[in-house]
Amino acid sequence: MLENNEIKTVRGNIAGKPVTYETGRLAKQAGGAVLATMGGTVVLAAVTVSNSTKEGLDFFPLTVDYFEKMYAAGKIPGGFYKREGRPSEREILRSRLIDRSIRPLFPKHFRREVQVIVYVLSADGENSPDVLAINAVSAAALISNAPFVDAVAAVRVGK
Repeated sequence: MLENNEIKTVRGNIAGKPVTYETGRLAKQAGGAVLATMGGTVVLAAVTVSNSTKEGLDFFPLTVDYFEKMYAAGKIPGGFYKREGRPSEREILRSRLIDRSIRPLFPKHFRREVQVIVYVLSADGENSPDVLAINAVSAAALISNAPFVDAVAAVRVGK
């Protein structure tokens, strides 16, 4: 666990591109929050765990919300649909991708509610925010009070 005002930054390279993971600057009330940057793509991942167990649950209550708003790409929606309502199919699939990646890494009989929220703050069109999101969620879960077993990392491989 980090102190409240402690800002930590980790820098690295993936395929020759600089990647930065920073914690302690945003979402300070979350159990763990990581701001991941790769090029012009910026993703904020926050993980929060409830303090108590709900009685009678026979499943692990993990909620993953992935939000990719139009402003992240510099677009303002116009016309009839001025507001962004329900999540798009793309956001739902990316939420599931994150869920399926991290769910097996929690202890088998863990029954406290875990909420994962991922916001794409900026998208440059070159670097994929979904890959960055999985890595940021893994880092946020590791520094939170969740009993997260091990880290997970993602890359996109194409030919």
